[in-house]
Amino acid sequence: MSGWDPAATALLGVMPQTARGPRREGIFALWLTVRVAQDLLQESPPADRAHRRRLQALEHRLSSLTLPPPLRRALASAINQLKEGRAETGAQVLSQLVAPAREAGGPEAGEALAQAARAARAFVRAERQP
Repeated sequence: MSGWDPAATALLGVMPQTARGPRREGIFALWLTVRVAQDLLQESPPADRAHRRRLQALEHRLSSLTLPPPLRRALASAINQLKEGRAETGAQVLSQLVAPAREAGGPEAGEALAQAARAARAFVRAERQP
């Protein structure tokens, strides 16, 4: 995966349509998390040190956002899983965020995460093929 995935772009498209508040900040938090997870799916994933710094920055940024409680719990779990730094983990995290995204951000956000999860699973399957 290179560049911005259509799912990340779709999340950005949902933000202006959403009123300010926890729902909008939740979509922004999802977008930030999707980008970190998708970094693990690149041909050359980031170095361990760079990945750890990116996760620290993500945690710091998420701590200042007002998020619905179910989404906050899902993102905390996602960050813990992303610490492994493997492509399979990135795909798993994206899959696990679909339901919280749909609940907190609406059907469009849920569909964007589902699209990202499908693309990530396809990437992991292709990478496993000899």
